Amino acid sequence: MKNINIEEIKTILPHRYPFLLIDKVIEVKKGEEIKALKNVTYNEPFFQGHFTNKSIMPGVMIIEAFAQATALLGAYGFEEKRSSESELYYLVGIDKARFRKSIVPGDQIIINVKFLANKKGIWKFAATAFVDSNEAASAELLTTIKD
Repeated sequence: MKNINIEEIKTILPHRYPFLLIDKVIEVKKGEEIKALKNVTYNEPFFQGHFTNKSIMPGVMIIEAFAQATALLGAYGFEEKRSSESELYYLVGIDKARFRKSIVPGDQIIINVKFLANKKGIWKFAATAFVDSNEAASAELLTTIKD
Protein backbone atom coordinates (compact mmCIF):
# COMPACT_ATOMS: atom_id res chain seq x y z
CA MET A 1 0.00 0.00 0.00
CA LYS A 2 1.33 3.43 -0.87
CA ASN A 3 0.54 7.13 -0.57
CA ILE A 4 -2.07 7.56 2.13
CA ASN A 5 -3.10 11.22 2.07
CA ILE A 6 -3.98 13.50 4.97
CA GLU A 7 -7.74 13.00 4.59
CA GLU A 8 -7.35 9.23 4.97
CA ILE A 9 -4.89 9.70 7.85
CA LYS A 10 -7.55 11.77 9.67
CA THR A 11 -9.93 8.78 9.53
CA ILE A 12 -7.43 6.79 11.63
CA LEU A 13 -5.70 9.29 13.91
CA PRO A 14 -7.85 11.29 16.35
CA HIS A 15 -5.33 14.16 16.32
CA ARG A 16 -6.05 17.49 14.67
CA TYR A 17 -4.12 20.73 14.29
CA PRO A 18 -1.80 21.49 15.97
CA PHE A 19 -1.10 17.88 16.98
CA LEU A 20 -1.59 16.02 13.72
CA LEU A 21 2.06 15.53 12.81
CA ILE A 22 1.94 13.15 9.84
CA ASP A 23 1.25 14.81 6.49
CA LYS A 24 1.40 11.76 4.25
CA VAL A 25 2.21 8.06 4.30
CA ILE A 26 4.66 7.21 1.54
CA GLU A 27 4.70 3.43 1.89
CA VAL A 28 3.41 0.60 4.05
CA LYS A 29 4.90 -2.89 4.05
CA LYS A 30 2.14 -4.94 5.65
CA GLY A 31 3.18 -6.23 9.04
CA GLU A 32 6.68 -4.79 8.73
CA GLU A 33 7.18 -1.05 8.34
CA ILE A 34 5.80 2.32 7.36
CA LYS A 35 7.38 5.43 5.84
CA ALA A 36 5.67 8.71 6.57
CA LEU A 37 6.36 12.36 5.83
CA LYS A 38 6.19 15.48 7.98
CA ASN A 39 6.78 18.92 6.48
CA VAL A 40 8.15 21.22 9.17
CA THR A 41 7.11 24.87 8.81
CA TYR A 42 7.80 27.98 10.83
CA ASN A 43 4.04 28.22 11.46
CA GLU A 44 4.14 25.23 13.85
CA PRO A 45 2.91 26.57 17.23
CA PHE A 46 5.82 25.06 19.17
CA PHE A 47 8.31 27.30 17.33
CA GLN A 48 6.87 30.34 19.14
CA GLY A 49 8.71 29.32 22.28
CA HIS A 50 11.27 26.66 21.32
CA PHE A 51 13.47 28.60 20.99
CA THR A 52 12.81 32.26 20.29
CA ASN A 53 16.36 32.89 19.04
CA LYS A 54 16.75 29.59 17.11
CA SER A 55 13.74 27.53 16.08
CA ILE A 56 14.25 23.82 16.81
CA MET A 57 11.54 21.15 16.73
CA PRO A 58 11.17 19.83 20.31
CA GLY A 59 12.19 16.22 20.83
CA VAL A 60 8.83 15.45 22.41
CA MET A 61 7.12 16.46 19.13
CA ILE A 62 9.42 14.14 17.17
CA ILE A 63 8.46 11.31 19.54
CA GLU A 64 4.78 12.20 19.04
CA ALA A 65 5.26 11.99 15.25
CA PHE A 66 6.85 8.56 15.77
CA ALA A 67 3.86 7.49 17.89
CA GLN A 68 1.39 8.64 15.22
CA ALA A 69 3.32 6.69 12.59
CA THR A 70 3.18 3.56 14.78
CA ALA A 71 -0.61 3.93 15.03
CA LEU A 72 -0.84 4.16 11.25
CA LEU A 73 1.34 1.06 10.87
CA GLY A 74 -0.90 -0.72 13.37
CA ALA A 75 -4.00 0.31 11.45
CA TYR A 76 -2.73 -0.29 7.93
CA GLY A 77 0.13 -2.70 8.43
CA PHE A 78 -1.74 -5.50 10.15
CA GLU A 79 -5.33 -4.99 9.03
CA GLU A 80 -6.93 -3.33 6.06
CA LYS A 81 -8.24 -0.69 8.45
CA ARG A 82 -8.81 -0.46 12.18
CA SER A 83 -11.54 -2.68 13.56
CA SER A 84 -13.66 0.03 15.19
CA GLU A 85 -14.00 3.79 15.11
CA SER A 86 -13.42 3.97 18.88
CA GLU A 87 -10.16 2.00 18.75
CA LEU A 88 -7.17 4.12 19.81
CA TYR A 89 -3.44 3.48 19.86
CA TYR A 90 -1.72 4.56 23.07
CA LEU A 91 1.96 5.24 23.60
CA VAL A 92 2.97 3.36 26.75
CA GLY A 93 6.77 3.51 26.67
CA ILE A 94 9.84 5.01 25.04
CA ASP A 95 13.33 3.49 25.07
CA LYS A 96 16.66 4.41 23.52
CA ALA A 97 15.56 7.88 22.37
CA ARG A 98 18.38 9.72 20.61
CA PHE A 99 18.40 13.16 18.98
CA ARG A 100 21.33 13.53 16.61
CA LYS A 101 20.48 16.51 14.42
CA SER A 102 18.29 19.55 15.00
CA ILE A 103 15.10 19.65 12.97
CA VAL A 104 14.26 23.19 11.90
CA PRO A 105 11.63 25.01 9.84
CA GLY A 106 11.88 24.07 6.17
CA ASP A 107 12.98 20.50 6.88
CA GLN A 108 11.07 17.55 5.52
CA ILE A 109 11.17 14.58 7.88
CA ILE A 110 10.93 11.03 6.58
CA ILE A 111 9.80 8.83 9.45
CA ASN A 112 10.55 5.14 9.16
CA VAL A 113 8.90 2.82 11.69
CA LYS A 114 9.61 -0.91 11.84
CA PHE A 115 7.56 -3.45 13.77
CA LEU A 116 9.72 -5.44 16.20
CA ALA A 117 7.39 -7.53 18.39
CA ASN A 118 3.97 -7.96 19.97
CA LYS A 119 3.94 -9.42 23.45
CA LYS A 120 0.71 -9.63 25.47
CA GLY A 121 -0.87 -6.73 23.60
CA ILE A 122 2.17 -4.44 23.84
CA TRP A 123 3.62 -3.65 20.43
CA LYS A 124 7.27 -2.68 20.06
CA PHE A 125 8.54 -0.51 17.20
CA ALA A 126 11.84 1.03 16.11
CA ALA A 127 11.40 4.55 14.74
CA THR A 128 13.89 6.75 12.90
CA ALA A 129 13.56 10.29 11.55
CA PHE A 130 15.64 11.32 8.55
CA VAL A 131 16.22 14.82 7.17
CA ASP A 132 18.02 15.02 3.82
CA SER A 133 18.84 11.29 4.17
CA ASN A 134 20.65 11.97 7.48
CA GLU A 135 19.42 10.38 10.69
CA ALA A 136 18.05 13.11 12.95
CA ALA A 137 16.40 11.07 15.72
CA SER A 138 15.53 7.53 16.72
CA ALA A 139 13.70 5.67 19.48
CA GLU A 140 12.00 2.42 20.36
CA LEU A 141 8.31 2.84 21.19
CA LEU A 142 5.86 0.63 23.03
CA THR A 143 2.17 0.97 22.22
CA THR A 144 -1.13 -0.71 22.96
CA ILE A 145 -4.63 -0.59 21.50
CA LYS A 146 -7.79 0.15 23.47
CA ASP A 147 -11.43 0.65 22.54
